[in-house]
Amino acid sequence: MERIPPLKIGPAGVRGIAGRTLTPRLAASFGAAFGTCCARGAVMIGTDTRPSREMVTQAVVSGLLSTGCTPVVLGIVPLPAMQFYVGRAGAAGGIYVSASHNPAEWNALKFLGSDGALLRPNRFAELLDLYHQGIYARVPSEEIPEIQVRSGAIAEHRRRIVEAVAIETIRERAFRVAVDCCNGAASQAAPEFLRELGCEAIEVFADAGAPFPRDPEPVAANLAELCRAVRAAGADAGFALDADADRLALVDERGEPLGEDCTVALAIDHMLRRTPGPAVVNLSTSRLVDDVAARHGRPVFRTRVGEIHVLERMQACGAPVGGEGNGGVIVPALNPCRDAFAAMALILEFLAESGILLSGWRRRWPEYVLVKRRIPCRQRDVARILRLVRHLYREDEQDLTDGVLVRRSDGWLHVRGSLTEPVVRVIAEAPTEQEVRALLRPLEQYLLTGEV
Repeated sequence: MERIPPLKIGPAGVRGIAGRTLTPRLAASFGAAFGTCCARGAVMIGTDTRPSREMVTQAVVSGLLSTGCTPVVLGIVPLPAMQFYVGRAGAAGGIYVSASHNPAEWNALKFLGSDGALLRPNRFAELLDLYHQGIYARVPSEEIPEIQVRSGAIAEHRRRIVEAVAIETIRERAFRVAVDCCNGAASQAAPEFLRELGCEAIEVFADAGAPFPRDPEPVAANLAELCRAVRAAGADAGFALDADADRLALVDERGEPLGEDCTVALAIDHMLRRTPGPAVVNLSTSRLVDDVAARHGRPVFRTRVGEIHVLERMQACGAPVGGEGNGGVIVPALNPCRDAFAAMALILEFLAESGILLSGWRRRWPEYVLVKRRIPCRQRDVARILRLVRHLYREDEQDLTDGVLVRRSDGWLHVRGSLTEPVVRVIAEAPTEQEVRALLRPLEQYLLTGEV
């Protein structure tokens, strides 16, 4: 018998295999539950370019209409542009249809509050409770509103970011930038944005009508074509986005990937040069951030993994910049979310003002070896694996804020259940490969032999 594919439900949204676990019935029910929460307000809907987007969108629209909410359909739009637009347009909330870095057969519903940010955990819990109860605020047929179709989100978002950076300084440098959009939601918006900044944009996989050409996650292993494009064009930088354009990975002028953690570290370095305050990142983010913040005499606060956890801590402590080690940069003054467009602008501003190259910036800082593993795991088995990790590393300092974080003087190891996939994520970092292997050895030995 074929195994039923997974469905992941949490603050990051409702995520599954389109048509199998993320079904039209489920999407319509969550649309009705969210519509009940929004009390007949306007709810914006945007998507990335996945083949299942229309099926899921139409189901969500039907659920919203049944509760008297007005669906405002934005079409294909980068997630950060939609989040900015929701907060500016006075909408009751938004639903974004995208599974972000997951493969094309996946899709998801991401729920946004009236400020454009992902729903806070307590509000998501209320939404989930309504969904499970199945008691929605249905309206009679004469009160079902009309669907609206609206454009303008991309232009307003672009205008806000351009106004916030030293645009003339960037334009004077006339950067040449290769940009890999993975044929996703930013396929048109990202090259246009770079041209607005005065850059020559070399497009890589920027066809919104074509399938994803690579795994959407912008990790180094998936960026071979971008690296080739940077070298062939003699570009100053390469930018890689995921399918919904909230994450950014960097390739330097030599065509070498820098790793997603460098995106956040560079943005923090640039922002803390001119803005007082701490930085906030999640527990799985590289120590490179600590090195950068220490250079500016600023503290770093760490939270559970998840954009909304980072944002809440940033707002609580007044942090001007932060994000997650997966390439998600958050600048609350610009947008209450991970925003690859804000990250691109800040990085280009830094390069223009400093006059240094990406490779030169990276050489200023210590080198770390960061290793990421994924262990396939059913949700019900996550707690058992975490208990095993606690036992295997019982002699080490442990932080149980999110899964198990093991700290040693020469590195750290973080093991937790994924919010978006049926896996346990394992991330380890240390100054050398030998030290990383030593960190991973107890866990890998158990997975190989079953012996503690």
